[in-house]
Amino acid sequence: MVTVSDKLKRSASHNIISPKGYKAAGIHCGLKHKKKDLALLVSEVPANVAGVFTTNVIKAAPILLSKDVVQNTGKMQAIIVNSGNANACTGSQGADDAYTMQKLTAEKLGIAQDLVGICSTGVIGELMPMDIVKAGIEKIEVGSQLEDALDFSQAILTTDTATKHTAYNLKIDGKEVIIAGVAKGSGMIKPNMATMLAYITTDANISHETLQALLADTTEKTFNAITVDGDTSTNDTVLVLANGLAGNNELTPNHPDWNVFTEAFKAACEDLSKMIAKDGEGATKLIEVNVTGAKTDVEALQIAKTVVGSSLVKTAVFGCDANWGRIICAVGYSGMTVDPETIKIHIGEIPVVEFGEPILFLNDQLTEYLKENEVKIAVDMGIGDGKGTAWGCDLTYDYVQINATYRS
Repeated sequence: MVTVSDKLKRSASHNIISPKGYKAAGIHCGLKHKKKDLALLVSEVPANVAGVFTTNVIKAAPILLSKDVVQNTGKMQAIIVNSGNANACTGSQGADDAYTMQKLTAEKLGIAQDLVGICSTGVIGELMPMDIVKAGIEKIEVGSQLEDALDFSQAILTTDTATKHTAYNLKIDGKEVIIAGVAKGSGMIKPNMATMLAYITTDANISHETLQALLADTTEKTFNAITVDGDTSTNDTVLVLANGLAGNNELTPNHPDWNVFTEAFKAACEDLSKMIAKDGEGATKLIEVNVTGAKTDVEALQIAKTVVGSSLVKTAVFGCDANWGRIICAVGYSGMTVDPETIKIHIGEIPVVEFGEPILFLNDQLTEYLKENEVKIAVDMGIGDGKGTAWGCDLTYDYVQINATYRS
């Protein structure tokens, strides 16, 4: 039987501006020493927008502006992004600066100010050098070439070692629809979300309300299922723009192609989430934890996030140490429903625990497996039908070095 998943193909030829009607740019304006640090994404028509933002009580000024656009306008036509300065914990001056960035971008593009989203990432607690930002906004010019998309993806980075992008093309009502995404994130990565910015564009016709509900649900299984270091940033943002230029009939849960669209949307979010986890500061390995047999899906996801977030599990994976005791320990303090006598654990394909007790295994074989770039841990709780997956990375010497000198 052919499933929706069988019909999905990730597109290597598409990027954040591949959906109809999008342009982008990324330049160096001077917030960082040499690298690109100002990015702009524009839709040729106002797009329906959805957004999710940091759960940290301390929120950067750009978060409040962008959240207001999402909730009160429901549409967004442009997103201006800077790296190198978070504009967080900067008081009334920070709020004024975010407002000015929004206003200058709107004036440059000739659009309403409440159609502009603002995002910032970088050092917390430093005022934005607005003379540099103003000059950058005046200078930046969007384009529709691959180079413009790559420039955008580079300009949003901080300690990332690589750009992160994905795309899917599918058929809706017989018309080609593209879903594309780009993200940054490397440290301060913890459920919920991360020190991460993610942008998803699509030319699909879908309302703000339907898109917001879809993003909220998908975020729980993707962006909220990654962790690097246990810190939640002040600037986390995911924004989705849908400008409707593909010309399909409006997508709703009753649309015959709804499952195709939602699966592609989830796949794009999952791709970006895994790329962020894999690129954790100093990381050498992606860790995936799959939990089955939990009491509920919610409990399964929480157990998976607890295991992948354990510093002891992360360091064991880095050291290629088959120390399954750290895994079952994390399961035990997850706060979820646990029966010690029903737990089974696999590292890769190798069983190490059955019904809460150790199984003999070849340590050398497992050590070799742990040397791979991606490590999978499976935990069967044995008490229900709940399942969930979380992603993270190993914890290395380089993580300490990077964060010990971040401001310098």
